[in-house]
Amino acid sequence: MPVAKRTHRAWKRAQPSDRDLADAVVIDAIRAVRVNANGEATPESMYGRRKMTALLRRQDLAVSKRQVDRLMRELRINGLVRGKGVRTTVPDRNAARAPDLLDRDFTALAPNRQWVAVFTYVRTWAGFVYVSFVIDCYSRAIVGWHAATVKTTPLVTTALRMGLWRRDRAGHPAEDGLIHHSDAGSQFTSVSFAETLSLEGIAASIGSIGDAYDNALAESTIGLFKNEAIRDGSPFRTGPLRTTDDVEWVTAGWVDWFNARRLHSTIGDVPSDEFEAAYYAGHETPSHPVLAPA
Repeated sequence: MPVAKRTHRAWKRAQPSDRDLADAVVIDAIRAVRVNANGEATPESMYGRRKMTALLRRQDLAVSKRQVDRLMRELRINGLVRGKGVRTTVPDRNAARAPDLLDRDFTALAPNRQWVAVFTYVRTWAGFVYVSFVIDCYSRAIVGWHAATVKTTPLVTTALRMGLWRRDRAGHPAEDGLIHHSDAGSQFTSVSFAETLSLEGIAASIGSIGDAYDNALAESTIGLFKNEAIRDGSPFRTGPLRTTDDVEWVTAGWVDWFNARRLHSTIGDVPSDEFEAAYYAGHETPSHPVLAPA
C-alpha cells in the first residue's frame, strides 16, 4: 500500500494521544495492585472488573468502568469465578430448633446486632479439616473462626467464643440482644450450644432444613473462602494443604485480608474494618440495599 512521505514523517513524529497516556497510567496501576514487591500475586489479583474499578478509584485514579473493562480485556485479566457449593450440614430432625429470627434479612443497623454462623470442610493430605465462621451482618466482617478435624459442637462453639473475645478486646463487646443465626445442623441445635448462647445472653435463630437461602450470607462467605483461599493457585497458599496447621495458616491470612482490605459491594465497596470504624467514629456510612419483597 503506497504511503506519502509526508504521512510517514508525521507518523514518526506523532506523540501518544491523551487516551494512550491515560490508559498507560491505569495499566501500570492494575499491574501494581496484582503483584507485590516480591513478584507474587496479591489477593487483589482475584478482583474482576467491577472491584478493580472500585479499588483504583480508592487510589484517587479517575477511571471509568468501561475503561477498566477494556484494559483488563486487552491484558487478558479476568476475575475469579466461583465454583459450586458443597453440602456439609447434617440436620438433626428430632432436635428442638430455635425460631428463624432473621427471615432472610441479613442486614443490621449496627455491629454486634446479628451474627450468622456456618462451617465447611477442606480436603488435606491427612484427611478432612472442618472450618467454622461467624460473620457480622452489619459489616460482613468475620468476627470468629475455628478449624478442627471433627465437626462436633466445639467446632462452632470455639468460633463463637473467639468472636466474643475479639469484639471485647477491640473495645466493642457484644451486648444482650445479639442474635446468632445458623442453619439446622446438629452442631447448632445441640443442648451444649444452646446453653452457651444462653449463658452469653445471645438469642438463637435457626433457618429451615434444606434451605440455603435461610443462611445465604454465611453460605456466600463459604463460597468466597473456598474460591479465594483454598483453591489451587490461591495467593494465600504456598503449597499443598497437608495438615490442619496448613489450613489454619491459610484461613488466618484470608480472614485478615477479608476484614481489613477486601472490598465488599454490599457496604459500598469498602473493607469491613473501615466500615465499622466509620460507624464508631460517628461518620455517615453507606446504607445496605433494600431487598425487594419476595
